[in-house]
Amino acid sequence: MTEAELYKELGILTKDKDRWKEAIPYVSSLLSHDSVKIQAKALWLLGEMGLVYPQPVQDAVPTIASFLDSQEPLLRERAINALGRIGRGSYSVIEPYWTGLFRFASDGEPKVRLAFIWASENIAANTPGIYGDYMPVFEKLLHDADDKVRMEAPEIFRVLGKRRPEFVRPYLERLQSIAETDPNRVVRIHCLGAIKAAGLK
Repeated sequence: MTEAELYKELGILTKDKDRWKEAIPYVSSLLSHDSVKIQAKALWLLGEMGLVYPQPVQDAVPTIASFLDSQEPLLRERAINALGRIGRGSYSVIEPYWTGLFRFASDGEPKVRLAFIWASENIAANTPGIYGDYMPVFEKLLHDADDKVRMEAPEIFRVLGKRRPEFVRPYLERLQSIAETDPNRVVRIHCLGAIKAAGLK
């Protein structure tokens, strides 16, 4: 099967959720494929499968996590995303790799930093309490040089604000200041959303 044919097959499988559980071993096997494009697609799909079936995906998690050390930014990004989705389904399945994700808050690639925030939002949706001591990491991302990272950074404050508002309260002034001064309209809106979610406005 060519790369294009295999990619198309994975696209079809993505939509056929009834086959996901039985297809987990097959998709996991594609993590060793020669093609970065196929590996990236497999990582993404395993993340979606793992959100629904975290326990059946558990055996693949160490291999997924191995891509965190990839020199290819796309594979780092997809591995972070996958662990975030699986961690939303069941934090315990990805717990051994959770603290290791924080190094990506300062990754040289903006898309990888963005993936870190997005994965954190996913995990925090069902396991918010673990983020209490890590809020300064996200506060720093509010000032990221990349627009898309700055647009997403307030969203982790919004997610946590709904669940653990005490984590967000120390950052109220900072969020308010950004909501009034950031040149990016979406950043301003998202900061106001975080403030509102925490019941602070």
